[in-house]
Amino acid sequence: MSGLVNVLVMVAVAALVIVRQFSARRVSADRRWWLVPVILAAMALRSPGLLDAHHRAGSVMLLAAELLIAAATGAGWAWTTRMWVETDGAVWSRSTKASGAAWAAGVALRLGLIGLGLLLGIHQNSTALLLGLACTLLVRSGILVVRAQSLFPVTGPAAAYGDAMIRQARKERV
Repeated sequence: MSGLVNVLVMVAVAALVIVRQFSARRVSADRRWWLVPVILAAMALRSPGLLDAHHRAGSVMLLAAELLIAAATGAGWAWTTRMWVETDGAVWSRSTKASGAAWAAGVALRLGLIGLGLLLGIHQNSTALLLGLACTLLVRSGILVVRAQSLFPVTGPAAAYGDAMIRQARKERV
């Protein structure tokens, strides 16, 4: 897949996700929340040129840094998202200004990595950014699902350590 198509897919997905997340959205843990990130990652890994053939070690280091920044951006975005439970039991979420700041910081750090790659003469393809976007979305969605599941109250009494043990009654002395 060409670099232009990768860039167009990234811009379209990022715009769609950002616009949708700043409005109230219902969080559903039973949906396939991982599907879009996996498709984006498959698109990125399928294209050639993920690593620079002439600077293999530097390219791997930049890709690893890209994925770390992407994971941190996704985690920051997820943990700064406001979540609440409606009276019908549905979990809703909406990104906050802090979520936007986490996203902007991630973009700034990624631009810094691109600049560093240019400075070092390492050719970076758009597939690394696409893989980073997939990582961001996967981490964010996973954390939101875990947070949504933790908002539900425990149904029934929870078992405690030692509940299954047989206890002998003490004799009373008179």
